Amino acid sequence: MTDYRKVNNLVGWGVFLIATAVYVLTLEPTASYWDAGEFIACSYKLLVPHPPGAPFYLLVGRLFSMFAADPTQVAWWVNLLSAICSSLTSLFLFWTITILARKVLVNQGQEPTAGNVWLIMGSGVVGALAYTFSDSAWFSAVEAEVYAMSSFFTAIVFWAMLRWEIKAGEAHSDKWLILIAYLVGLSIGAHLLNLVTIPALAFIYYFRLYKPSFWGGVIAFAISAVIVVAILWGVIPGLPSVAGWFEVHFVNDFKLPFGSGIIFFLILFVGALVYGIMYSIKKNNRILNTALLSLTFVLIGYSSYLMIPIRSSYEPTIDENDPDDIMSFVSYLKREQYGDRPLLFGPQYNAQPVDQKEGAPRYVKGKDKYIVAGKKIEPVYASKDNVLLPRIYSDQPVHISAYKKWVDLREGQTPTFGQNMSFLFNYQLGFMYWRYFLWNFVGRESDIQNAGVLWFGKDDPNAPSRVLESKARNCFYLLPLLVGIIGLIYHVRKDEKDAFIIGLLFFFTGMAIALYLNQPPVEPRERDYTFAGSFYAFSIWIGLGVMGLAELLGKVLKSHTSRAALATVIGLLVPGIMAAEGWDDHDRSDRYHSVDSAKNLLDSCAPNAILFTNGDNDTFPLWYAQEVEGYRTDVRVAVLSYLNTDWYIDQMMDQAYKSDPWPLTLGMESYRQGTNDFLPYMERPQVAAGIDLKQYINLIKQNHPALQAQYTSGTLLTMPTRNFFLNVDKEKVAAMDIVSADREDEIVDRMQWTITKSLLEKKHLVILDLLATNNWERPIYFSTTVNSADFIGLSDFFQLEGLAYRVVPVKATEEEGGNVNKEVMYENLMKKFSFRNFDRKDIFYDENYYRFSANARDKFATLAVAYLEDGNEERAKEIVDHCFKVLPLETVPYDYYTPQFIPIYDALGENEKATELLDLMAKESQRALDYYFAEGPLFEQEIQVNMIIMQQLVGAAQQLGEEEKAAQLEQQFRLYLQRMRR
Repeated sequence: MTDYRKVNNLVGWGVFLIATAVYVLTLEPTASYWDAGEFIACSYKLLVPHPPGAPFYLLVGRLFSMFAADPTQVAWWVNLLSAICSSLTSLFLFWTITILARKVLVNQGQEPTAGNVWLIMGSGVVGALAYTFSDSAWFSAVEAEVYAMSSFFTAIVFWAMLRWEIKAGEAHSDKWLILIAYLVGLSIGAHLLNLVTIPALAFIYYFRLYKPSFWGGVIAFAISAVIVVAILWGVIPGLPSVAGWFEVHFVNDFKLPFGSGIIFFLILFVGALVYGIMYSIKKNNRILNTALLSLTFVLIGYSSYLMIPIRSSYEPTIDENDPDDIMSFVSYLKREQYGDRPLLFGPQYNAQPVDQKEGAPRYVKGKDKYIVAGKKIEPVYASKDNVLLPRIYSDQPVHISAYKKWVDLREGQTPTFGQNMSFLFNYQLGFMYWRYFLWNFVGRESDIQNAGVLWFGKDDPNAPSRVLESKARNCFYLLPLLVGIIGLIYHVRKDEKDAFIIGLLFFFTGMAIALYLNQPPVEPRERDYTFAGSFYAFSIWIGLGVMGLAELLGKVLKSHTSRAALATVIGLLVPGIMAAEGWDDHDRSDRYHSVDSAKNLLDSCAPNAILFTNGDNDTFPLWYAQEVEGYRTDVRVAVLSYLNTDWYIDQMMDQAYKSDPWPLTLGMESYRQGTNDFLPYMERPQVAAGIDLKQYINLIKQNHPALQAQYTSGTLLTMPTRNFFLNVDKEKVAAMDIVSADREDEIVDRMQWTITKSLLEKKHLVILDLLATNNWERPIYFSTTVNSADFIGLSDFFQLEGLAYRVVPVKATEEEGGNVNKEVMYENLMKKFSFRNFDRKDIFYDENYYRFSANARDKFATLAVAYLEDGNEERAKEIVDHCFKVLPLETVPYDYYTPQFIPIYDALGENEKATELLDLMAKESQRALDYYFAEGPLFEQEIQVNMIIMQQLVGAAQQLGEEEKAAQLEQQFRLYLQRMRR
């Protein structure tokens, strides 16, 4: 026993060291795209991230960040947390597999033979390393996200339950159950995915202590479901909600000070818990005692969430939802800002509400009591419109269009139950789960959004170079899948109970999550990381597949040790090919552009600017750059989607580092949730021709009757005209030097623009308020990636200065295509902007990086054209040469902005380069269109992009005087257009 334990521990820690080395070598040195920038910033300063938060992750991330020698190293150290969590996942997966393998091979109480030890260790190593090198696990292991820590909790909780199973019946064996409860509580502070392991844990408990039967299994499953629901809804939002109820009544009804209701509830709850534990001891009730102690330790682990309201009360610079009191904290935990999705029962996409009802009141903290800030309005649908398992539920136009691609859904048709099930099995399970499963254990076509499975080989004569040359084009030749299936069959034959438990774990961490999420048919990015727990479970069967291989080899090899050794060697081909194929696309060790792009955007802005951004990848790297590296903290970053909330507008009115509070006319009373959430257009003849913006803002401040209108939801203020104007002090603007020198004489004395929207959202009202009140004191910018609908007609007064548009009182003509401040933009693009390592072929960049490089290329082209129009060919050539030096076509594939350079090359007299670029892009775009049309409507975006490229190439060929080539391209374009319409 001692020797086996020693070997088991040494080999396990060897797996840990291998996994750690791999993850450290491929670790991203800075913040990657999506949530990583936010998590690094919030870990570094213990700020409040998006709901429902991840306080335990942030606390541990803060510890890791303290090892950084300077702020630029903070990201690497917080990323290292994910690497260590992933390595520990592999370690506990190894020990899980060896426990299960030993149960199969060795009778309880007996010592394993040398051959058995070989086979058990080989199974553990192969299974653990297969997970180590799996696509989804490796992706999460090298960036600052919560999914690596979530996987670690899944692994250690499942391992701990197997340890309890071994110790059950011994004195103090229940300490393992208490440990599991504590780990589950801690995991809530990272991610809720760990809760879905509970059904599998329940069956380990049931099979160990009870004789299995059908109804016994049903009862065990029901109890596990109750535990999940009790934690998911009873503990996490439930206890704070009850505390909030006490707080409101104690403060509002009993006139007691703030906090009194929470204190009373805590005394009552803790007292009841202590009494229950003492009662269980007195009555010697082991089950009750274990249950209450488990609840206590779940709550101790869950207490990491106290960090959220504590830190929020200090008004940090990132304070999402501002959850500094019990009422806002409950809203934060419930993720109310994201809305709801129907799960088991509800309306479909075209169901129309027949009524509406008021939900629970929303309380906000007032001066001496809690004030009702409105009630949640909930739509009521006719009973016939509420169906079982509504999968086709979203009424967003983009979603409706996508639904029609997945099911035969005609215009206005109410989906049948069969169509809902078709969407469930084809998209939500097939496309959004099984495709990801096969990515991990069969192969992946490319990194392009919606990429399919690569089955038997990497060569495809029809695939475009963007797909064929992608480092993410990985093929495992079915080896992981086949070995896993062998392991599954072997496990079912040898130990049905444990195979059933692993099957439960596989199902609940995979397909059950897909059922629960009820995903819409369009996602902004791939979601495979959500199902890492399921891939972890399948890796157990890959490990046990080594034992299945050994059994098959028994027909030709009699020596048990030889069979074990050969089966292990064959099994190691699985992680070997996964590592070889996956290394180049998972190696992020030299990628920097996520942060470079953020700094480039900040450097596009003048000092003390206000910058409106669009979404996660626009914003989170900016937060990282400012919060962690202290870069350009004078720029106030404002996320447009957040500006529809009162808490975020309130934060804009605070000082933030070097950035002054926003100058606004309207106070928070005009921006409170439930007030001016939207202002519908209702034309007033008196101001149909236009209204002074300052007058309009003042009328809103007065809640003036002239703007009021009656709607079903009450009295609302309106937008009385779509035409607005703002008087401009021309002399003041000219003296401030905010307009390019060649356009100063075009400064207008009145800005006039038209808002084409049918209503103003709160974010648009804030923009108008800021414009009216600012008086040109602070530069106002929009990121060039912002949705044009949010420009609210101001684009006629945009001046391009880099990667951002500045609002200036100079109107652009349609022929000009916008104002360009050439000298400022030249200084930014050519001297300030950084594009580190984009010229290296050995570094893999995915779609997120190429979107930003494409945007940068567009700005280089725009600036070059501006200088060409001024007759400055020397500077235009310098710009173009620099563009393709830092963003060469060899490493950054062409995009739909690249055709602009063909006429630019021609204008510079470089006809050979122009023709070469035209021919290259024509060939590649036609190849891409043929490929994507054959692949189907999932690649509609890629088809549209390449259609735009083809259309531009026709015009470029005409400009080059290549009439025959232009005619051929136009004919081909028309053929593709017909295919697209069909």
